[in-house]
Amino acid sequence: MPSIKSTVIKHFIESDMQSPEVLSLAGGNVVALCRRCPGRIEPNDDSAGVVETENGAIVLIVADGVGGGPMGHKASSIAVQSVSESVLDSKLTDLRPAILDGIESANREILDLGVGAATTIAVVEIQEHGVRGYQVGDSQTVIFGQRGAIKWKSTPHSPVGYAVESGLLSESDAMRHEERHIVSNLVGSREMHIEIGPVHRMSQRDTVIVGTDGLFDNLHFDEIIALGRSGKPVDRVAKLAKLATSRMSQVVEGQPGKPDDLTFLVYNRR
Repeated sequence: MPSIKSTVIKHFIESDMQSPEVLSLAGGNVVALCRRCPGRIEPNDDSAGVVETENGAIVLIVADGVGGGPMGHKASSIAVQSVSESVLDSKLTDLRPAILDGIESANREILDLGVGAATTIAVVEIQEHGVRGYQVGDSQTVIFGQRGAIKWKSTPHSPVGYAVESGLLSESDAMRHEERHIVSNLVGSREMHIEIGPVHRMSQRDTVIVGTDGLFDNLHFDEIIALGRSGKPVDRVAKLAKLATSRMSQVVEGQPGKPDDLTFLVYNRR
């Protein structure tokens, strides 16, 4: 296979962004938001990264360090940087081995810290031929069309996530479930396993969102799609962030609401 050269576009580590940031890439636009939990003084446990290769492939990375655990922010930054570096070092246009190696390397490095740190990670590889997601934990990816049809969404690696996927629990009930915070698969665990999603064709006006549970635990999927499918990309992200933050700040009966760090990346083709 031909070799390629990669460039890291941006890392978001311990960020507390007041407004979204737009990254104009050769292969499309990415809008990023990485924000600390409202009212929190500790570091943001979320991290994110965007990498674009010379051949136009884009890799989106989001990680959520385990809150309340030791060095959650460190674990998430290790995960994002490890995948970025692995993609940078790759000599192949096929980025699947590099992404898997990056996650495995992060797992070893976090375990070597010896303090019980852990993190989720969700990675999206965007190539000309299609889009593929990789996941450990409950950070998620959703791909949907301009008319709102969901083309693919990942399953959170948690008891509640699996219950929703199997039809035993509704999405609305899951939002209020007392065990929603429990995650059954993490980077920083000797039992870690990486879920590799299928390759999906991406149409010109499709949208990809990859984010932490600060987004997906505070907004229903229909709300995410309604706000995320039309308008200028930066305005979409601003609206999503505003609603998620308001839900964190004031719990309303019948609506989801959980204070948390908030990180997500939104991708659209040009």
